[in-house]
Amino acid sequence: MTSEQELKELVRQKYSEIALQDKDTNAASCCGSGCCSTEVYNIMNDDYSQMEGYNPDADLGLGCGLPTQYAQIKPGDVVIDLGSGAGNDCFVARSQTGPTGKVIGIDFTEAMIEKARANAEKLGYNNVEFRMGDIEKMPVTANVADVIVSNCVLNLVPNKRNVIKEIFRVLKANGHFSISDIVLVGNLPDNLQKAAEMYAGCVSGAIQKDEYLGLIKDAGFESITLQKEKEIIIPNDILSAYLSAEEIDAFKNSGTGIYSVTVFARKPACCTPGSGCC
Repeated sequence: MTSEQELKELVRQKYSEIALQDKDTNAASCCGSGCCSTEVYNIMNDDYSQMEGYNPDADLGLGCGLPTQYAQIKPGDVVIDLGSGAGNDCFVARSQTGPTGKVIGIDFTEAMIEKARANAEKLGYNNVEFRMGDIEKMPVTANVADVIVSNCVLNLVPNKRNVIKEIFRVLKANGHFSISDIVLVGNLPDNLQKAAEMYAGCVSGAIQKDEYLGLIKDAGFESITLQKEKEIIIPNDILSAYLSAEEIDAFKNSGTGIYSVTVFARKPACCTPGSGCC
């Protein structure tokens, strides 16, 4: 069985490769996984191009939602983007925080950090920074963020509970997050669930929707809201790399659904005594 560290290394290697690809190559693949589809449409990602602050050089086509659109970011806010990639959501968030706010992107892929920093330098932003780090142990002190965003990243982390606990730690009291992610309703076929390539492609690393929302509740968050939900259809030419024709038919008739969700939740204004936020 693949260990959590091996899965992380798989993701690091794959997204290091993706950092050197263009958006069209990434958008034609399964969340950038390289299992390319010949069908002409994007599988996961939504269109950022009409959002203020959008910079095409920072958009690698790897997301599965528009979390910054729903994140209720205000001027002066401190915003953290988990799995910040080339900086796309950070630059959109910066347009909302304005020059008085601060945006921190965290990514554990060196090539992505380098690309994001180059983009920020080119744009002349002095209140957007990118930190190398694991989102299971963020390089950020407690109670610092007003808002946390993330786009199609938690499904790539083996231990999602740890990440959600870290989000709770880093948010200020009454701070909130808006996160887009991939979740499941029903069980994937074994070959898809075990496929390392599909893990890096955001699918086999996804967990059940109810479990995902349960982890958020268990961490102490309140006002948990599903802001957006859409079904993701994986084309047959991708599925055929892992499943026979009969298995594809069975999968499509099984009732199993793969969904992109954008979830909002708030850290209580006063938390459990001893938690450091009261």
